[in-house]
Amino acid sequence: MKFDEVELSNVAVRVSQYPDDHKPEFLIVGRSNVGKSSFINTLCNRKNIARTSGKPGKTQTLNFYRIDNMCYLVDVPGYGYAAVSNKKQEKFGIMIEEYIMNRPNLKHVFLLVDYRHRPSEDDLLMYDFLKYYNLSVTVVCTKHDKVKKSQQSKQDKLISSTIDIAMGDDIVNFSKMTKIGRDRVIDIMMRKMMQ
Repeated sequence: MKFDEVELSNVAVRVSQYPDDHKPEFLIVGRSNVGKSSFINTLCNRKNIARTSGKPGKTQTLNFYRIDNMCYLVDVPGYGYAAVSNKKQEKFGIMIEEYIMNRPNLKHVFLLVDYRHRPSEDDLLMYDFLKYYNLSVTVVCTKHDKVKKSQQSKQDKLISSTIDIAMGDDIVNFSKMTKIGRDRVIDIMMRKMMQ
């Protein structure tokens, strides 16, 4: 996977708007402002294929990014942002659940959490929700470069002790600045596409 061709091919709010070519898909979930757009841009070696915003809650649709005509990265609305009404949050939840229930070609989920903090209650609920549907998950700890080297071991332990990782799932530290974790994420994607 070289990420030579990357494009936002579908923007969807319902099943009929999803791509219909049955390529493997990789779902990206996380709290608003955890760095989902930066994660996509770093993976794709692009500056702004996914628009970053200082304002959380910007993504309000399912965005399908086609990669090298091989697979899709699927970005969904972030959770846990207070300024988005409860009704809208509920709508996002239904949209995500509808996607999960209708995509046999969903290969893997990347759950993004902020490396600087203990995973939130919302993060833990999302992980449990994904496991309820028997999905394989990689917890991606974004903003790894923002924690001093001397504190990283302590932070690794905090995260791994907070999230009860199921057998077969893993945790990857990730940074858009240092590119740590990028190769590992791509390896996971390649492996899952072969299964």
